Amino acid sequence: MKLVVDVSDMKVGKNGDLLVTHALGSCLGLTVYDPVAKVGGMLHAMLPMSKINPEKAKDNPYMFVDTGVPRMFKELYALGGLKGRMVVKAIGCGNPLGRNETFKIGERNYTLLKKLLWKNNVMLKAEDCGGTKSRTVRLNTDTGEVIISSCGTESRL
Repeated sequence: MKLVVDVSDMKVGKNGDLLVTHALGSCLGLTVYDPVAKVGGMLHAMLPMSKINPEKAKDNPYMFVDTGVPRMFKELYALGGLKGRMVVKAIGCGNPLGRNETFKIGERNYTLLKKLLWKNNVMLKAEDCGGTKSRTVRLNTDTGEVIISSCGTESRL
């Protein structure tokens, strides 16, 4: 089944589900996959810190990196995923407006992700972050394959 992950959204899947998100610019796209349980998740988080709007974070934790990442891991644990087997990949966190973008949302999303993972002894297996291009990402929960499409080209991560 194809599951579309919108902006400020997260989906988990299993048994060959295909997770896809579109138009990753400064947002964080995070894929997490357990190759033994064959479960995977994808997060499309817009902003780094939930403290800027706790009410919005309560309604939608996936809008923020600091609340969305832990929640996704918990959802995967509930499906049988184990932290020690998780293959974690980060995509996006770019600067679509160029170097002079005032708030540096992409950089802040990336920095916060790295801090969260480090504090929880989780390593990134691969990443395609930064730059100015928009990315579409697909995760196959049968194989763990992550495919990125951008500017008419596809690559595996």
